[in-house]
Amino acid sequence: METITHNLFAVIIQILCFKFVLFPFNIILTIILAFLSHIFTDVISIITYHTPEIQKDKFWIVWHVIIYVASILSILIFVIPFWLGIVFANIIDIWDWFTLRPIQKIKRKKNPESKWGEKYYFHRIVDATRNKLFYWLPKWNFKKAGILIEIFIIVVLIVIIIFLI
Repeated sequence: METITHNLFAVIIQILCFKFVLFPFNIILTIILAFLSHIFTDVISIITYHTPEIQKDKFWIVWHVIIYVASILSILIFVIPFWLGIVFANIIDIWDWFTLRPIQKIKRKKNPESKWGEKYYFHRIVDATRNKLFYWLPKWNFKKAGILIEIFIIVVLIVIIIFLI
């Protein structure tokens, strides 16, 4: 899924943990559940329009401009006071995409066959979870209508947040 979806799940998790769980367990539970929420949302991303590679068609570009703007807005709106949940709901992407992949890219310039770092990707957990528990989900990640599912999920999460706040 996209950053906005991870952020919205994180906000809900942090609200519930801080409302119903005593300190310091509210912090610990927020961290754990936010991390796990990333795995869950990425597992179900195959039922949304979520291509593994960049597509060059107008639809993909327009959709990603919209979703990136929405993701940035979700960070700006919710980072205070929900930064803890947001950071841990996105830590998998931060580690895999902004830490390991740039290092791996440098290593592959010197050695194109390098498999350096692949065993340290957190997304391997996502793939294993999807393959073992959610193999039955339809694979719609190349179907453009899949944006409707993601929009629906985003709207439902926003409604939940409105009711919780």
